[in-house]
Amino acid sequence: MLKPESLAEEDWFEFAMGEFAAQFPRPYRYAKNHMWGLPSDEPNTPNTWRFGLTAYAVRLLQDVYFLEWEHDPGMVLQARQQLGSIESKKAESDLYSPTAGKLHAINELVLGEPSLINADPYGEGWLFEIVGDDSLLIDASAYASHLVSAWNVAQKTIKGQANS
Repeated sequence: MLKPESLAEEDWFEFAMGEFAAQFPRPYRYAKNHMWGLPSDEPNTPNTWRFGLTAYAVRLLQDVYFLEWEHDPGMVLQARQQLGSIESKKAESDLYSPTAGKLHAINELVLGEPSLINADPYGEGWLFEIVGDDSLLIDASAYASHLVSAWNVAQKTIKGQANS
Protein backbone atom coordinates (compact mmCIF):
# COMPACT_ATOMS: atom_id res chain seq x y z
CA MET A 1 0.00 0.00 0.00
CA LEU A 2 1.34 3.40 -0.98
CA LYS A 3 2.02 5.42 2.18
CA PRO A 4 1.47 9.21 2.17
CA GLU A 5 4.76 9.79 3.97
CA SER A 6 6.60 8.13 1.07
CA LEU A 7 5.33 10.73 -1.41
CA ALA A 8 7.52 13.60 -2.55
CA GLU A 9 6.30 17.19 -2.40
CA GLU A 10 5.50 17.19 -6.14
CA ASP A 11 3.25 14.15 -5.61
CA TRP A 12 0.68 16.35 -3.86
CA PHE A 13 -1.65 19.09 -5.08
CA GLU A 14 -3.32 21.80 -3.04
CA PHE A 15 -6.79 23.26 -3.19
CA ALA A 16 -7.56 26.54 -1.43
CA MET A 17 -10.64 26.43 0.78
CA GLY A 18 -10.80 30.02 1.91
CA GLU A 19 -7.84 30.56 4.23
CA PHE A 20 -7.19 26.82 4.44
CA ALA A 21 -5.27 24.83 1.83
CA ALA A 22 -6.26 21.15 1.60
CA GLN A 23 -3.68 18.71 0.23
CA PHE A 24 -4.31 15.67 -1.95
CA PRO A 25 -1.96 12.88 -3.09
CA ARG A 26 -1.73 12.77 -6.91
CA PRO A 27 -1.23 8.97 -7.15
CA TYR A 28 -4.53 8.28 -5.35
CA ARG A 29 -7.86 7.93 -7.14
CA TYR A 30 -10.95 9.85 -6.02
CA ALA A 31 -14.72 9.59 -5.86
CA LYS A 32 -16.98 12.59 -6.31
CA ASN A 33 -18.34 12.00 -2.80
CA HIS A 34 -14.94 13.21 -1.52
CA MET A 35 -13.38 9.86 -0.77
CA TRP A 36 -9.97 8.72 -1.90
CA GLY A 37 -9.24 5.23 -3.14
CA LEU A 38 -6.00 3.31 -3.20
CA PRO A 39 -5.54 -0.22 -4.54
CA SER A 40 -4.33 -2.84 -2.10
CA ASP A 41 -1.00 -4.46 -2.81
CA GLU A 42 -2.02 -7.71 -1.09
CA PRO A 43 -1.74 -10.55 -3.64
CA ASN A 44 -4.59 -12.60 -2.05
CA THR A 45 -7.12 -9.80 -2.53
CA PRO A 46 -6.98 -8.52 -6.12
CA ASN A 47 -9.24 -5.57 -7.01
CA THR A 48 -9.35 -4.47 -3.38
CA TRP A 49 -9.54 -0.73 -2.81
CA ARG A 50 -8.98 1.08 0.49
CA PHE A 51 -11.09 4.22 0.96
CA GLY A 52 -11.02 7.21 3.25
CA LEU A 53 -12.23 10.80 3.39
CA THR A 54 -10.27 13.44 1.50
CA ALA A 55 -8.81 16.51 3.18
CA TYR A 56 -11.70 18.47 1.61
CA ALA A 57 -14.32 16.37 3.40
CA VAL A 58 -12.36 16.38 6.65
CA ARG A 59 -12.04 20.16 6.54
CA LEU A 60 -15.78 20.63 6.03
CA LEU A 61 -16.67 18.15 8.77
CA GLN A 62 -14.00 19.37 11.18
CA ASP A 63 -13.61 17.40 14.43
CA VAL A 64 -14.97 13.90 13.77
CA TYR A 65 -16.12 12.24 16.99
CA PHE A 66 -18.42 9.36 16.00
CA LEU A 67 -18.54 6.79 13.22
CA GLU A 68 -21.17 4.09 12.71
CA TRP A 69 -21.41 1.31 10.11
CA GLU A 70 -24.64 -0.27 8.87
CA HIS A 71 -22.97 -3.23 7.15
CA ASP A 72 -20.41 -5.85 8.06
CA PRO A 73 -17.56 -7.19 5.92
CA GLY A 74 -18.82 -9.66 3.33
CA MET A 75 -21.86 -7.53 2.40
CA VAL A 76 -22.29 -6.91 -1.34
CA LEU A 77 -22.71 -3.18 -1.98
CA GLN A 78 -24.09 -1.15 -4.84
CA ALA A 79 -22.32 2.04 -5.86
CA ARG A 80 -23.62 4.95 -3.78
CA GLN A 81 -25.30 2.63 -1.26
CA GLN A 82 -25.37 4.01 2.27
CA LEU A 83 -22.70 2.37 4.44
CA GLY A 84 -23.06 4.27 7.66
CA SER A 85 -22.82 7.71 9.17
CA ILE A 86 -20.27 10.08 10.60
CA GLU A 87 -20.76 12.79 13.19
CA SER A 88 -18.56 15.79 13.72
CA LYS A 89 -18.48 19.22 15.24
CA LYS A 90 -20.12 20.66 12.12
CA ALA A 91 -22.48 17.99 10.83
CA GLU A 92 -23.89 14.52 10.81
CA SER A 93 -23.49 12.96 7.39
CA ASP A 94 -24.29 9.68 5.75
CA LEU A 95 -21.41 7.74 4.18
CA TYR A 96 -21.97 6.13 0.79
CA SER A 97 -20.02 3.48 -1.06
CA PRO A 98 -17.89 5.11 -3.77
CA THR A 99 -18.09 1.95 -5.89
CA ALA A 100 -19.88 -1.38 -6.21
CA GLY A 101 -18.37 -4.52 -4.73
CA LYS A 102 -18.02 -6.56 -1.58
CA LEU A 103 -17.18 -4.86 1.70
CA HIS A 104 -13.86 -6.47 2.57
CA ALA A 105 -12.80 -4.71 5.79
CA ILE A 106 -13.68 -1.88 8.13
CA ASN A 107 -10.94 0.02 9.92
CA GLU A 108 -11.70 -0.97 13.51
CA LEU A 109 -9.07 1.50 14.73
CA VAL A 110 -11.14 4.53 13.63
CA LEU A 111 -14.28 3.12 15.29
CA GLY A 112 -12.53 3.40 18.64
CA GLU A 113 -10.63 6.56 17.77
CA PRO A 114 -12.50 8.59 15.09
CA SER A 115 -10.12 11.53 15.57
CA LEU A 116 -7.64 9.58 13.40
CA ILE A 117 -9.76 10.68 10.43
CA ASN A 118 -8.77 14.29 11.20
CA ALA A 119 -5.20 13.57 12.20
CA ASP A 120 -4.23 11.19 9.38
CA PRO A 121 -6.93 11.05 6.66
CA TYR A 122 -4.66 9.44 4.04
CA GLY A 123 -3.04 6.96 6.43
CA GLU A 124 -4.34 5.47 9.68
CA GLY A 125 -7.66 7.33 9.26
CA TRP A 126 -8.81 5.13 6.34
CA LEU A 127 -12.41 3.90 6.62
CA PHE A 128 -13.03 0.63 4.73
CA GLU A 129 -11.93 -1.66 1.92
CA ILE A 130 -14.07 -2.88 -0.97
CA VAL A 131 -13.27 -5.68 -3.41
CA GLY A 132 -14.70 -4.34 -6.63
CA ASP A 133 -14.64 -2.15 -9.61
CA ASP A 134 -12.86 1.20 -9.85
CA SER A 135 -14.78 2.57 -12.87
CA LEU A 136 -16.39 5.40 -10.87
CA LEU A 137 -13.07 6.64 -9.50
CA ILE A 138 -11.33 9.59 -11.14
CA ASP A 139 -7.71 10.70 -11.24
CA ALA A 140 -6.28 13.64 -9.27
CA SER A 141 -6.63 16.07 -12.17
CA ALA A 142 -10.34 15.33 -12.64
CA TYR A 143 -10.87 15.51 -8.88
CA ALA A 144 -9.16 18.91 -8.74
CA SER A 145 -11.65 20.16 -11.36
CA HIS A 146 -14.53 18.65 -9.39
CA LEU A 147 -13.36 20.48 -6.25
CA VAL A 148 -13.86 23.86 -7.94
CA SER A 149 -17.58 23.28 -8.48
CA ALA A 150 -18.01 21.52 -5.12
CA TRP A 151 -16.35 24.44 -3.30
CA ASN A 152 -18.67 26.95 -4.99
CA VAL A 153 -21.70 25.00 -3.70
CA ALA A 154 -20.13 24.54 -0.23
CA GLN A 155 -19.47 28.27 0.13
CA LYS A 156 -23.08 29.10 -0.70
CA THR A 157 -24.30 26.46 1.75
CA ILE A 158 -22.01 27.76 4.50
CA LYS A 159 -23.25 31.30 3.88
CA GLY A 160 -26.91 30.17 3.81
CA GLN A 161 -27.34 30.97 0.11
CA ALA A 162 -27.83 27.44 -1.22
CA ASN A 163 -31.03 28.30 -3.09
CA SER A 164 -29.83 31.55 -4.65
